Amino acid sequence: MEAPLIIVTNDDGIDSPYLALLAQQLKASLGAEVLVVAPERQRSAMSHAITLHKPLRIREQRAGFYSLSGSPVDCVYVASSHIAERAPALVISGPNDGFNLGTDVFYSGTVGAAVEGGLRGIPSIAVSVDRNSDAVVPTAARLVCRLAKQMIESPFPRETVLNVNVPAGATEAVWTKVGKRYYKDDVQERTDPRGGKYIWIGGGIVGIAEVPDTDCYTVMREGKASVTLLGLDPTRYDLAGSQKPNWALDGFAEEESTI
Repeated sequence: MEAPLIIVTNDDGIDSPYLALLAQQLKASLGAEVLVVAPERQRSAMSHAITLHKPLRIREQRAGFYSLSGSPVDCVYVASSHIAERAPALVISGPNDGFNLGTDVFYSGTVGAAVEGGLRGIPSIAVSVDRNSDAVVPTAARLVCRLAKQMIESPFPRETVLNVNVPAGATEAVWTKVGKRYYKDDVQERTDPRGGKYIWIGGGIVGIAEVPDTDCYTVMREGKASVTLLGLDPTRYDLAGSQKPNWALDGFAEEESTI
């Protein structure tokens, strides 16, 4: 039986030691062939950015490890459609240095790369761990390997991605929903050495919504690993029927323009 091909990427860059550890664990646990394609440098908070207006440069660092001068999504795009010599069984993005909880999923390059895999019909996992906690990475890798094995061996819903977050000391993983994580809005205006003005945006975390069974609550309050199923169809089906807004949409083409 042919070994499954797994694409591994991240948004922390090709030099992250977590990449090599996860790749090694996937090979040892699953007998997988692992193809690592990751950004050449830190590319966090890239969400689903894709590079369309400048060339990308790829470099083979060593056998099976490539760096790319693009986003995490670019990495999955290039790995799956250009480098891989056969269809991948799985895409794994991470382990990310720092959680991706709640609304982080809309900003995260880690999650964005996994979503790209899902959009391409490849079962995908995004995995994140406690920031600056190297000791938790082997635990996260073991959990990911267990999930990967089950995803490869049994049917997995299309247009679905797993978002996994593993806190330090976690001994249990549970299914969760997406919660809410709150950040302080912060825009700082500064001056560079030549007198030019620039701004720096993004404040720190100020709290979470205290809702049980969510990824935020499970990780931050209970110390358990969270596994969340993310759907890739954003339609609000609960409002698409009789609950949709009763607004007049017809006839707009015949109205006199005010522009």
